Amino acid sequence: MKKALFLFFAFVGVAFAADGVSGIDLIKAYSAIGAVIGLGIAALGGAIGMGNTASAAISGIARNPGVGGKLSTTMFIAIALIEAQVIYTLVVALIVLYYNPLLQIAA
Repeated sequence: MKKALFLFFAFVGVAFAADGVSGIDLIKAYSAIGAVIGLGIAALGGAIGMGNTASAAISGIARNPGVGGKLSTTMFIAIALIEAQVIYTLVVALIVLYYNPLLQIAA
């Protein structure tokens, strides 16, 4: 994993080594890379959290089927809250991509 990360950043440096690249272009490029990486990490964390939530709820229902309704309701609320965090990250990523506050500072 370290080698792949190192190669990624090495190629990023080569990709941006063009003549006439302005600071605004670099801000846009790094914002896009940051948005994609941030959204990927948020989606990965959300998927792991949802998997753990569903696993615990299914295990609890298997142990005590009488509380299946309460556990299912609680599980769906927890999954909605986990998914909300991923949606917040998506909103921030879209703001960074389309209305980048760093571009107003640089201009």
